[in-house]
Amino acid sequence: MRVLVGTRKGAFVLTSDAARENWEVSGPHFAGWEVYHMKGSPSDPKRIYASQTSAWFGQIIQRSDDGGQTWFQPGTSPGEPTTTPEGMPKGESNKFVYDTSAETGAPLTTHQFYDGTPKPWEFKRVWHLEPSPEDPDTVYAGVEDAALFRTTDGGRSWHELSGLRGHGTGAQWQPGAGGMCLHTVILDPSNRERMYVAISAAGAFRTDDGGKTWKPINRGLRSQYIPDPNAEVGHCVHHVAMHPARPDVLFMQKHWDVMRSDDAGDNWREVSGGLPSDFGFVIDVHAHEPETIYVVPIKSDAEHYPPDGKLRVYRSRTGGEEWEALTNGLPQEHCYVNVLRDAMSVDTLDPCGVYFGTTGGQVYASRDGGDHWAPIVRDLPAVLSVEAQALP
Repeated sequence: MRVLVGTRKGAFVLTSDAARENWEVSGPHFAGWEVYHMKGSPSDPKRIYASQTSAWFGQIIQRSDDGGQTWFQPGTSPGEPTTTPEGMPKGESNKFVYDTSAETGAPLTTHQFYDGTPKPWEFKRVWHLEPSPEDPDTVYAGVEDAALFRTTDGGRSWHELSGLRGHGTGAQWQPGAGGMCLHTVILDPSNRERMYVAISAAGAFRTDDGGKTWKPINRGLRSQYIPDPNAEVGHCVHHVAMHPARPDVLFMQKHWDVMRSDDAGDNWREVSGGLPSDFGFVIDVHAHEPETIYVVPIKSDAEHYPPDGKLRVYRSRTGGEEWEALTNGLPQEHCYVNVLRDAMSVDTLDPCGVYFGTTGGQVYASRDGGDHWAPIVRDLPAVLSVEAQALP
């Protein structure tokens, strides 16, 4: 069993046997750098990709071909320095260049800022990496400013799927409080041409032709603090999850509201009833029970900590109709951590394991679908992402 943890100050690889009782911690890798996301390839258990970024030195894509023991920048050799003597990233793998025109030929030069004035697109960092389930060399990257890129050569070169920004509403997108980030990429396992993405603060989008064209899928979302609460775009979606056995059923944690769609995102309905707060960042689905979902309620968009200072994971076995608090092993007083959008994951073992990390540096695990929790590591830097992967 392997759990990949990205933090504000480096990356950590946690490993155990199938019992998931005793864990070994490797790291920090890329110490001092923000690691927004790490994810292993479903088709090659030794392949891992990581997004290493710094406000000073920019963005580096790192790759491991030995399960996280060693890392290299694609396009260089293992052990070769990935930065110049001045600390700047080098190599082709760091060149995320926005396409200047959409499939239609329309210029893609600006988007809106908070006050509605035009702002040029600017690449800042990679928020999410999504390897293909069939090919270890194919990976999708969601970036800030919001765009979708793809590599087919193991991370050496990246090319934008510009139809997303150019489909017609891109100029209306605005940044959320954390930036205008494309943070969710979901590949439909039953249809290679279908993908879902989510952007803060624009909403959710779907392609049915491999990324050439896209449509907003936000009908039913309501956001009271935008000019048109029912607008086609402009909603701050925090995360979207899907069970691979039911690719038309989606679950969403929005800035406010937990939502559900039963028709591939064409329509959404709220399923937040019974939660102490409908604000939060994470949402995930049980590996073997498509109607079982998990969220971690946070008090509000101004107070990013659990309601009443009690860290509670909420589970619904009915797809959001009813919720129960899972507290066994979690701190129930004076707890003021946050759980960020990519910081929850499930494994595929039986019983299903559930994992999440906090801004306080704890990574909690449940080996029984959420009934009991225990920290598998403490005192890390603030956790940005958690990805679990059962190994053969």
